[in-house]
Amino acid sequence: MKNIDNLSWRELISKIETPIILDVRTASEFQSGHLKGAKNLDVLNTQEFVQIIENMDKEASYFVYCRSGQRSLFSCQMMDEMGFESTYNLAGGIMKWDGALE
Repeated sequence: MKNIDNLSWRELISKIETPIILDVRTASEFQSGHLKGAKNLDVLNTQEFVQIIENMDKEASYFVYCRSGQRSLFSCQMMDEMGFESTYNLAGGIMKWDGALE
């Protein structure tokens, strides 16, 4: 897992063929605005979160964010422990994001 800022996030995503963007906030937070292409997977619903990520490609590159960067950090750590090879946490979360939201 790597903590990365906005600039690094954009640079890395542009270089990876099929990046997967995970928004680990609640559904209502997600609906209030999210990054383009993000999939919502609420880490606070831990059992469902684990069940879903267990079936995901561990070799893919995952870009994970939340509101402030704490839940996404926890999510990346869990994913790394489960054998995921490339996880990136948006440092500061969406609060520090300086780009457009959907």
